[in-house]
Amino acid sequence: MKQQMIRVVVADDHPVVRNGIIYELARQPDIDVLGTAENGDEALQLVQTIQPDVLVTDLSMPGLRVVELIRRARALPLPPYVLILTAYAELDYVLMLIDAGVTGYLLKDEDPSTISAAVRAVARGEPWLSPSIAVSMLDRRVRSAGEPQPPSLSVRGLDVLRLVVAGKTNQEIGVALGISEKTVEKHLAEVFAKLGVSSRVEAAVRAVREGLV
Repeated sequence: MKQQMIRVVVADDHPVVRNGIIYELARQPDIDVLGTAENGDEALQLVQTIQPDVLVTDLSMPGLRVVELIRRARALPLPPYVLILTAYAELDYVLMLIDAGVTGYLLKDEDPSTISAAVRAVARGEPWLSPSIAVSMLDRRVRSAGEPQPPSLSVRGLDVLRLVVAGKTNQEIGVALGISEKTVEKHLAEVFAKLGVSSRVEAAVRAVREGLV
């Protein structure tokens, strides 16, 4: 059976960085880099034309601002998942981009091999955060210190939510908790409904912001 390829567009205005990303991704047997851009306008045009699974983009580029690029890309009939690859680690900006539709946020000081792992994760619609970003998010407790956890979330639901925040797949969550993948999906559906969210990224962001895990 032929392997399903992950179709990627890479956007970065620095040729050395852009070529390094392409080199790392091109080495992977399941990732196909279909186009590259050096500014936001080119990136949006490629996304509209190629309809990739994942857009890997830097934050600071000429042309269309990246926040607007993300919003327009995510509003397309076949929207790509978006993986930010940048040196900027300001938490408020990270949260703003997640609200705009970003699925993954990867810092450029990580090992290059992490890029392909992050691309695979976001291609499945799963959140991916650099460890330092995840720690910063967990340290920020928006909820007041005395506010209790929502009583509607079961103990098992909280267990599943913690592993979603950690970026685990349904299969990995099942293995960690000793339950089937179908049972994980059931708990996730209940968590989404009780939190009033519709995606893993939204659930993870709300969990961190409100100190649920």
